[in-house]
Amino acid sequence: MAEKKEIGVISNYFDHVKAAAIKIKSPLKKGDTLRFVGGTIDFEQKIESMQINHKPVVSAKKGDEVGIKLKKKVRKGYKVYKV
Repeated sequence: MAEKKEIGVISNYFDHVKAAAIKIKSPLKKGDTLRFVGGTIDFEQKIESMQINHKPVVSAKKGDEVGIKLKKKVRKGYKVYKV
């Protein structure tokens, strides 16, 4: 299996909208596939859309906090990797 690069960490999860806030450590763009790992969770998902401060964006840079809708529930502190 290829080495996965940790690109961020979950800073919050909003159950009512099924979205996670991710503090990112390296650039990210729409269409990238991310892997979410923590607790009993380990899944991959392609970024269909993301937001910064409730505004849609197509890319984000190191230090940004992005919101992404997820198909599974995650928790604060889970690691995010770029696949």
